[in-house]
Amino acid sequence: MKRFPLKLVLPLAIVLTSGVVAVFLVTAGARVQTRPAEDFARLVRATAVQPQPRRLAVRAQGSVEPRTQTDLVAETAGRILEVSPSFAAGGFFNQGDLLIRLDATDQEIAVRRAEANYTAAQSRLSLAEKMFSRSEALRESGALSDREFDDATNSVALAKAAFIESDASRSQAMSDLARTEIRAPYEGRIRTAKADVGQFVSRGTPLGRIYATDYAEVPLPIPDTDLAFLDLDLGDSGGPPVELRSGFAGQDHVWTGKIVRTEGEIDPRTRMVTVIARVEDPYGRRTDQPMAPLAVGMFVDATIQGRVIPEAVEIPRRALRDGDRVLVINDDLEIHYRDVDVIKRTRDGFLVGGGLENGERICISPIEAVTNGMKVRVAPLS
Repeated sequence: MKRFPLKLVLPLAIVLTSGVVAVFLVTAGARVQTRPAEDFARLVRATAVQPQPRRLAVRAQGSVEPRTQTDLVAETAGRILEVSPSFAAGGFFNQGDLLIRLDATDQEIAVRRAEANYTAAQSRLSLAEKMFSRSEALRESGALSDREFDDATNSVALAKAAFIESDASRSQAMSDLARTEIRAPYEGRIRTAKADVGQFVSRGTPLGRIYATDYAEVPLPIPDTDLAFLDLDLGDSGGPPVELRSGFAGQDHVWTGKIVRTEGEIDPRTRMVTVIARVEDPYGRRTDQPMAPLAVGMFVDATIQGRVIPEAVEIPRRALRDGDRVLVINDDLEIHYRDVDVIKRTRDGFLVGGGLENGERICISPIEAVTNGMKVRVAPLS
């Protein structure tokens, strides 16, 4: 068999292989399609914003306290003869009601004695003044010595001092008599009662504790940063409204009040400042409408009405980048950073008060290595 030289076979094989490859490339090239550059842009999700007025709210918690609380003590000694039926823990009373009456026998005797001494002193003063007038006339006529005139003058001074003392003693006796009756200084409720009929009390003996019910107060600690959200112009009309919620008798109830003042300090440890909410007529004593009482000691959740933000937008947490920026997608599907005014954190994201226009789309997808003007594709919302 005749053999071909290797130097002839190798070039022939290379030419044949090149031809086959060329034919394949020409045939396959007709089927290749060029993909648009947009197909390689990142796919992101977006949401359109709609700025609108929004009122801020500050939430807090606190316990109900009486606006005034008073410890009742005996101001004079005596035996208790009468106790009001309402003088028991939880009892209500009106201003001026008799709560406790002591035996006033000793005080009445002291008043009569003081009245008698007052009358006698008044009579002695009147007599001394008449004698002094006569002494003046006799002295002018020369019938009275200087020493006798001085004695008459001294008698008037002593009688006047005795009269003043008797008048003070009479006032003291009448005051002690009045103190045998303990009356309510304001409309309120009994917190504790420590007195009963037959008990002997001395001056200063504790009898009970009462508190006012014309209105209640609720101290509400809030972060000092939240003060910026409130309009605390505490004029005659008071501060911002506040809504209090709590459970009572197995049901949820709501009471309305207003902020009337702030306490004078900020807690250096917690950075909290306490605002005071006031609720009028917490026990509903001035209305015929049935209502749940806002009782002293009750724990409540409070919502304080804050300022109105004219153009507010709530954005998801994942939309905020670098603390105060968002990614805005324009009509050309280009992405740009935009600074925004973050007001506060909300339950689902952040409340933004400026920097976004109505209808603008912001990116809510996690995305890295972003450059301004970068092309993106927006996924349809499901």
